[in-house]
This record gives sequence, structure tokens and C-alpha cells, in this order.
Amino acid sequence: MNEPAPTLLRARAEDLAGRLPPLLAEADRLATAVMLGEHGRRRSGMGDEFWQYRPAHPGDDARAIDWRRSARSDAHYVREKEWQAAQSVALWVDDARSMGFSGDARRPSKAQRAQVLALAAGLLLLRAGERVGLADGRLAVRAGQAQAARLAAALIEEGGQDYGAPATAGLVPQGRALFLSDFFGDPARVETALARAAEQGVRGVLLMVLDPAEESFPYDGRTIFESMGGGLRHETQRAGDLRARYAARLAERKDRLTALARATGWQFACHHTDTPAAPALLWLYRALERRR
Repeated sequence: MNEPAPTLLRARAEDLAGRLPPLLAEADRLATAVMLGEHGRRRSGMGDEFWQYRPAHPGDDARAIDWRRSARSDAHYVREKEWQAAQSVALWVDDARSMGFSGDARRPSKAQRAQVLALAAGLLLLRAGERVGLADGRLAVRAGQAQAARLAAALIEEGGQDYGAPATAGLVPQGRALFLSDFFGDPARVETALARAAEQGVRGVLLMVLDPAEESFPYDGRTIFESMGGGLRHETQRAGDLRARYAARLAERKDRLTALARATGWQFACHHTDTPAAPALLWLYRALERRR
């Protein structure tokens, strides 16, 4: 006899609620470990706070030169201020079933690592005064620390499809975006998403999250390969014979994503779940900080 829908709904809600505090705690620890500073954007621009002096360049307005600093040397120097205009950053974390894979119980799943990285990046951005939301439009970009809990609750929702594709309904024109996925789905859908982003002047980062087993393909002999949702299944007696072809296909997929990112002004990187999360978060944060 099937369990009543309200009971199933309550069980699912309790499961999600149980995962929320650990996700927030882990993301907070990770964000704190790589904190780059809470004040200012740490790049030059319009603002009130002094950042740094730099040598004057041809074309700089004479009014921008700090004559007091320049008097102490043979060169002219410009006094730069920190950029304090808030950016709008939209996050998309693939919630497809393929992201639930882990080749070892001692490693987090791809989904768990992607959620932690996305939330930690969101925390860093929020602490820097940015507006953060979800690229699918479920959570509008907002500033403030209360947004962190909303992000965490939204990120642990699970999708039902085998493979995901980036969403763009919540992108903010001239803003930034961060897409985390294994990108095992149809690459044409990624191309469509980035084309839409480019039309709105949105640039960002693609982070491919893989389990090391998906990189090394450590399978041999009789093996049954099945998608996490059970929709695809392949059985072979000689899995080792597939290794070279698999590696070539994966390399081709990475090359295609790299070329797509380059063509649209985005950045691409690959992260493995058996490596520390902190370096990946630091790279993400700095990538989002770069000038257009």
C-alpha cells in the first residue's frame, strides 16, 4: 500500500531540514577559512575608501594625481579608491540525479561539494556587500546575511532529471553568475544558457565538479553502468576497453566548455571531490572579482 502523500511530504521536509544546519555550518567554516576581507571590493573604482597608489598612465586626468605622494619620488602617482558598487551574482547548482554520485563513501557526492562551494561563495559575496540569488529565479538576488539561510534552503532541493542544464531566468543584466555542475548533460543547453547570459552582459564562471572515479575510469571486466536515475543502463564484459574512449570523450567535453567560456567572456575550471574545497572556493571568489 502506498504511503499517503502528506506523510511523504513531511518526511521529505524533515530530511531537507536535517541537512540545512550542517550545510550552513560547513559553508560558513569554508568561507571563514578563505575570507579575503569584509570591507570593500578590493579593486579600484568609485568609492570613499583609499585602496592603493599606482603609477600614473598616459591619459589619466591631472586631477586624479596625488601630488603629495608624487612629490616624494620622480614619478606621478594616482590615488585609487575601492570599488563599493554592489554586484548582482546569480548561482546555479545542478540538482540533477547525476550529481548524487560518489565513487567512495568517504568522499562527498558531487552535489554535496557543489552545494558547499556555492553557499560558501555566496557567504563571501554577501559579506562583501554583494547581492546574491539563484539563476533559476526561485530566489531573487538580495543583499544581507538573512539571504544566506534562504540560499541554503533552496540549494538542498533536489531535481528529478538524470542530467541538468543551467537556468537563466534569474540572471541580472550586467551582473555575474556562477554555474556548478558535472556538465554531463547536453552541452548544447549550456551553450544556449551562456548565449542568453552574454546577451544580457552577464559574465561568470563554470565549475565542473567531478568524482575522481569519473576522471580515472578505474573499471575493468564485467561492469554495469547505470545513470543515477536508472534511465540509462549499459552492461559490458570488458570495461577496461572503454577507458581510452571515455577519457577522449571527457577531454572533448572539457575542451568544448573551455572554448565556450572563452568565447563568452566566462572562465572554466574543473574540481575533484577528493581534493580540498578551500582552493576551489578561493579560485571561484577571485574569478568573480575580476574585471570585465
